[in-house]
Amino acid sequence: MKRTHTCGELRKKNKDEFVVLQGWVHSRRDHGGVIFIDLRDRYGVTQIVFTPDKVELFKEAEHLRREDVVEVRGQVSLRKAGMTNSNLPTGEVEVFISELKILNKSDVAPIEVDDRIVATDEMRLKYRYLDLRRPVMQRRLLIRHDAMQASREYLSSQGFLEIETPLFVKPTPEGARDYIVPSRVHPGKFYSLPQSPQLYKQLLMVSGCDRYFQLARCLRDEDLRADRQPEFTQIDVEMSFPELEDIYAFGEGVIKHVFKKAIDADIKTPFPRIPHKEAMAKYGCDKPDLRFELFLHDVTDIAKESDFSVFKNAVASGMIVKCICSQADFSRKDIDELTSFVTQLGAKGMAWMRVTQKGLESSVVKYFNEDLQKKLLTKTGATPGSMIFFIADTQKKTNEILARLRLELGKRLNLIKDNEFRFCWITEFPLFEWNEEEEKWDPAHHPFCMPIEEHIKFLETNPGKVYCTQYDLAVNGVEILSGSIRIHRPDIQERVMKVIGISKQEIEKKFGFLLEAFKYGAPPHGGFAFGFDRIVALMCGISDIREVIAFPKNKSGECPMDGSPSEVPAGALKELHIKTDIVSKK
Repeated sequence: MKRTHTCGELRKKNKDEFVVLQGWVHSRRDHGGVIFIDLRDRYGVTQIVFTPDKVELFKEAEHLRREDVVEVRGQVSLRKAGMTNSNLPTGEVEVFISELKILNKSDVAPIEVDDRIVATDEMRLKYRYLDLRRPVMQRRLLIRHDAMQASREYLSSQGFLEIETPLFVKPTPEGARDYIVPSRVHPGKFYSLPQSPQLYKQLLMVSGCDRYFQLARCLRDEDLRADRQPEFTQIDVEMSFPELEDIYAFGEGVIKHVFKKAIDADIKTPFPRIPHKEAMAKYGCDKPDLRFELFLHDVTDIAKESDFSVFKNAVASGMIVKCICSQADFSRKDIDELTSFVTQLGAKGMAWMRVTQKGLESSVVKYFNEDLQKKLLTKTGATPGSMIFFIADTQKKTNEILARLRLELGKRLNLIKDNEFRFCWITEFPLFEWNEEEEKWDPAHHPFCMPIEEHIKFLETNPGKVYCTQYDLAVNGVEILSGSIRIHRPDIQERVMKVIGISKQEIEKKFGFLLEAFKYGAPPHGGFAFGFDRIVALMCGISDIREVIAFPKNKSGECPMDGSPSEVPAGALKELHIKTDIVSKK
């Protein structure tokens, strides 16, 4: 026998056909001397039937259990009236079995292969090959596949070449720790696994490959969370001689094509563009969720004129006061919960005011005279029935806390539409950010972003005034793309490196090969990298990228299934010229 149909394929049109199916026993039911089995593969489920008139076959079926692998032959029949299953595409038919071949027996599975009974995260990762059999996981892998093929299809149609870059590379500073690989033939020297193909895709532009893309594996040794894994996938794109409008158009084209092909979603383009400064002012972050409109308001000027000492002292010490106006009232219990929420984020406290028909009410209103209260209402647009929540702290911390509070309010007030995708470009980023602990300038993103031309003159004299051509793409509060027009002139690249404290000697040591290449006619170039796993997770309606990666790591960077990372034999370490001074745990 060989499979003639999948378990998700049979319909009414197949009535009376003799078919061969292969798959796993999903469930078994014995009803009045007739055995019904749901047979499952990655395409779906088909009900198969064993009747007692076929005595030997029936006896074999009695011993089948969940996850046994079988091959069956039988005739397709329409289910009786009232016995159809509208929840299954195959729910109008069943197959009466005349032949059974048991391909493999299964032990009792340690986790249920059932979407209704979900095991713990650790058990799911330990028995990932069983977890992946669940229909929901099969659907997610299919969406990932379709998205991957769609991205290749679109970029190839636009003249981009798919080119693979090395996995063993020279260590370069890119914001996270590198995974290091020792060289056996060069004692004391190491390769780095790439955090991204950044330098190599720039070298491809120097090489004349004017349109490049890659579904690139990226590896970063950093603390893990729901949207972060030590190894992940980017849709990496670079092009020569681009204008910013070209890059926006290609980025939007990829998104529109991939979402349509993978989940049949029609994405409207062009996406709105929000300068970084405006995004931070209105939303407190550079990846705003535009599915609802709750804006932040800077009321520092009003607060400093009040008699409220908390605000006055904060402003006097260089801090700011911002607020968010909720178009809904909250109970005292809700306010206490929200106060606890922000204090857990690092807030020293949260002031609030209730807006009524008579005006503002709260314990702090008395510190604001009538004129200041009117200014607050005007600034926030607050109306009776709403509430205003205030945070006073450093600009960075205030924005971070209120950005999180904004999302929390959006959830509590049911303002967020789950099946909606709202994209926006964030533009005009600062090139540098001040590192207070080390008292030096760091790259705000990475040191290869081309400064805005009229800002180049400030590189040495006022780095904080230098903005660059970086752009991010956010959707529903998640950053899914980042990119820029790159620095292609060695003189500008050296000046940027000096600002962040990398000496000429270090520049040569770490980036000499790139700057050397730039001496031989590097074209202007730019591009972007999509966080592919994040995109797939969004399309699946989830936030944890582990759910769309076949074999992810846990929060400790371990794989419970294969036991990695693990010790290696002493002989292998000796060959690599490595000695360990770690005490083994027994």
